[in-house]
Amino acid sequence: MDMTLSRDGTSIAYRRRGDGPPVVLVGGALSTAATEEPLAALLAPRFTVVTYDRRGRGASGDGGPYAVRREVEDLAAVMSRAGGRASLFGMLSGGALALEAQASGLPVDLLAVYEPPYSPGPAGLLYKSRCTARLHRMLSIGDRDGSVALYMSQTGVPETTIARMRHAPVWAGLKALAHTLAYDDALLGNGALPAGRFSSVTARTLVVSGGFSPTPMREMTHALAAAIPRARHRTLTGQTRELAPQAIAPVLADFFARDVIAHRAS
Repeated sequence: MDMTLSRDGTSIAYRRRGDGPPVVLVGGALSTAATEEPLAALLAPRFTVVTYDRRGRGASGDGGPYAVRREVEDLAAVMSRAGGRASLFGMLSGGALALEAQASGLPVDLLAVYEPPYSPGPAGLLYKSRCTARLHRMLSIGDRDGSVALYMSQTGVPETTIARMRHAPVWAGLKALAHTLAYDDALLGNGALPAGRFSSVTARTLVVSGGFSPTPMREMTHALAAAIPRARHRTLTGQTRELAPQAIAPVLADFFARDVIAHRAS
């Protein structure tokens, strides 16, 4: 992987592949550039696709203390390696980061996000608050195993599945990233959808949800699309939080290819 420096001097690892309009993939919690490789491979025939290890993950550094603005600066550094402007696709909490970056003024051509995990309603906000407190307690005592299990449970993974995963080789890699769960948690603030802030997003935006995702999540994505002046919503039939690259790739290719032309002509 290649390296670039963020504004605070932190090294950020990234990889470019393909040829065409630049698209940066922004991963969600417990993901690395390698996690995004299957989708990158599907998009690379039509785009220059950039994947990267977010701060504290994989080959990237981890300057502290954490702040959302530093992750925005990391993304800006990666975008500079793609020519200064790029389109973004953010998955889950990576979608929240992509939205924050564009709201902060990064030169994003087009923006697509999949189910940024904001918590709708008072009950959702209370649940988020309690999970945040538990997560920070676990991380403060070095309980990486418990932190990953908490995240999995919070996102709907059955306890029986978590128990099996604990004995699988993938678990060690997830535990190595456990400290970054606090970063994704900070990205979401108190969990409420920041509709007022995202009303300043100027990029044409595609908000996507899965047809089999829980009703509150689907309703939240519709509210997000309504809050962004130039957004539209798309539901992917049969998809859940575990989004299949083969399902989202043609949607992104169509959106980025068609709308890049319209954007640059306007």
